Amino acid sequence: MWGGRFAQGPSAIMAEINASIGFDRKMWRQDIRGSLAHAAMLAHVGIIGPEDEAAIRAGLEKIGQEIEAGKFAFDTSLEDIHLNIEARLTERIGEAGKRLHTGRSRNDQVATDFRLWVRDAMDGLAGQIEDCMRAFLGVAAEHTGTLMPGFTHLQPAQPTTLGHHMLAYVEMLSRDYSRMKDARIRLNECPLGAAALCGTSFPIDRHATAAALGFDAPTRNSLDSVASRDFAIEFLATCAICATHLSRFAEELTIWTNPSFGFVKLGDGMTTGSSIMPQKRNPDAAELVRGKTGRINGALVGLLTVMKGLALTYAKDMQEDKEGVFDTAEALTLCLAATAAMLRDLKPNLARMAAAAGAGFSTATDLADWLVRELKMPFRDAHHATGRIVAKAEAMGVELAGLTLTEMQEIEPGILPSVFGVLSPASSAASRTSYGGTAPTNVAMMVKFWQEKLA
Repeated sequence: MWGGRFAQGPSAIMAEINASIGFDRKMWRQDIRGSLAHAAMLAHVGIIGPEDEAAIRAGLEKIGQEIEAGKFAFDTSLEDIHLNIEARLTERIGEAGKRLHTGRSRNDQVATDFRLWVRDAMDGLAGQIEDCMRAFLGVAAEHTGTLMPGFTHLQPAQPTTLGHHMLAYVEMLSRDYSRMKDARIRLNECPLGAAALCGTSFPIDRHATAAALGFDAPTRNSLDSVASRDFAIEFLATCAICATHLSRFAEELTIWTNPSFGFVKLGDGMTTGSSIMPQKRNPDAAELVRGKTGRINGALVGLLTVMKGLALTYAKDMQEDKEGVFDTAEALTLCLAATAAMLRDLKPNLARMAAAAGAGFSTATDLADWLVRELKMPFRDAHHATGRIVAKAEAMGVELAGLTLTEMQEIEPGILPSVFGVLSPASSAASRTSYGGTAPTNVAMMVKFWQEKLA
């Protein structure tokens, strides 16, 4: 490729470290799409003749068929997917193939291909996020009133419902979906025609190639066009946040499926066994979702680190931008699919969750609120009195509802028999009617909201 300047080829180690065809071949579809649009534009403005454009188009289509069929011989000595396709095109159609690279550089070519690849990945992942939201929503719709404990610090806090818990993840994923769509908007500008870094003297039509490739517009600065990978960084950040949400749910599944909790069960299809312990049912799918999140977070930090010290414009360091992105898209695709599958396989243990919902004095806040409402106590005084009542119940080995009225009145004489109406987990959950609260009526309303929004 640069034989006019160099008397001999690269050494073996230089060829090995320089080549990216081992991974950037994933962009072959995008490279062909970009080249087809570029050739059509070159013909339209008269830089190449219509017969050359026709030969290029036919040649690229044949090459696409070869790659699709697994018959394309990728050559490491040609470094990357761009040169591999261009060399094969010239081999097939001769001189016309050599005209294709007029008015562009590998710098703007790879920036365009990479944007196209990330955009395609964004579209696919957005669809999967929606599917995962529907899976969470399906559990929520079935369990709007199913009691379970709500935790802070992984300690019993207040009773909630399984439906409300599932809807929390619908909300998280809805923001992930929004971030993916929002990042796509910023990505959707076309670098093609920025050439090496300063544009080109050929009378190209960058708006035409941008439109042909589905971009909103061409990029406005040729230096920025080839120097920046913030679209990939933003994609990785969006994926990392989404994976973190999935990982939090995966952690909960590993806890909930433990027999000590026994809140839910996963079937044989979504668990594994042990080579030595016959009784084991391991939530490996959940654990792997949790584990793959580390890889995704690492890819984000990796690309940030690659880019942080690069003066404008292009440097070969930027060849390291792709593998983490490819790996992240693949990992998040699998994590979303596994999470949706586990949700659709989930079998909650209603009795176990209901029993746990009342454990650990989880209705203590309801007692404090009752003292405020009925006895007009300042909340801080009610909080103190309730704490003393909890301590008494704990010393006696009973829950709050297990104390007698007399025993409560020994601490707060004004307590009335009606207090027992707020001490059950069901009444506690039902009372939380503030907007966004855990009351089953609220949950049912939010389920309907999301069903309509996702319809």
